[in-house]
Amino acid sequence: MKKMLCPQCKIAAMYVKNEAGERRLVYVTSEGEVVPKKEDESLEGFDLNEVFCLGCSWHGNPKRLVKY
Repeated sequence: MKKMLCPQCKIAAMYVKNEAGERRLVYVTSEGEVVPKKEDESLEGFDLNEVFCLGCSWHGNPKRLVKY
């Protein structure tokens, strides 16, 4: 699986948040799909329209990530 990268700092590690403010670590595939870092975790209830970079302050729509 190829992972999309942050357009600012070029790392693949992202997270998403739910309404309670909980975070879930994710990657975004080259097809634009948001997938959990741990395969056994669910993303139900998490906002998949905004991802946050773990390496810098960037956040936004997963479609704005870049290929490497």
